[in-house]
Amino acid sequence: MRLPRPAGKRARKAGLAARASARHIWNMTKFLPIVLIIAYGLLMYQFSAWRTRRELSARSAPLRDPRLKALTDRMARALDLPEIRVQVYEIAPVNGLAAPDGRIFITRGFMDRYRRGEVSAEELASVIAHELGHVALGHTRKRMIDFSGQNAIRVVLAGVLNRFLPGIGALIASGLVTLMAAGLSRSDEYAADEYAAALLTRSGIGTVPQKSLFAKLEQITGHAGGPPVWMASHPSSADRIRAIEALEERWLGGGAAG
Repeated sequence: MRLPRPAGKRARKAGLAARASARHIWNMTKFLPIVLIIAYGLLMYQFSAWRTRRELSARSAPLRDPRLKALTDRMARALDLPEIRVQVYEIAPVNGLAAPDGRIFITRGFMDRYRRGEVSAEELASVIAHELGHVALGHTRKRMIDFSGQNAIRVVLAGVLNRFLPGIGALIASGLVTLMAAGLSRSDEYAADEYAAALLTRSGIGTVPQKSLFAKLEQITGHAGGPPVWMASHPSSADRIRAIEALEERWLGGGAAG
């Protein structure tokens, strides 16, 4: 025959369970602000990506230049693709970009430089190869994660620093996260450059146009004398040229890229 437990023991056990449950809930709620920040970052990224897609679709048209089409066809064959579709984005700045949905764009400003003979077809093809690298290496998807993570780190770091440096902790946190983001972006640029160099080599176009474009890129974009390299989101042109030359030496030493 089982005897009933004393009421005091049952109450103490119930009290311990309640306190354990409260601690668990408290531990969970401590992370709630970070979860909300990440969710907000993802939501804002999705909204930004939607707005970017709409803007690009409304202000772009297919690239129809025969010389450039011949070069992109060579790259497509090297990648075993039927074709590489490129759009011309009708804005004045000189730039190329890979959209979040994987589309490749060259700005009207870049095309105008090409029409005036300031940029060759092969140099413009190297820009397309670079943007293909961003798509192939998943940089557009990775940036979604980076964007959300950086927001979370910024808020948490600001909260910690504000305890010791009230009023300026948030500014320091923002600056540190900006530097971190710039470093990640530069890493992506080097990786896309390497992809482009390999693709251009395999296509028979070679890396000479890639390097010659970097040599005059700051002049044609008007960004000469920009921020220090460690603060910029892109590496310096000189560093990018040196990195490509190092790749070529490595390929020659261990066999050409196949």
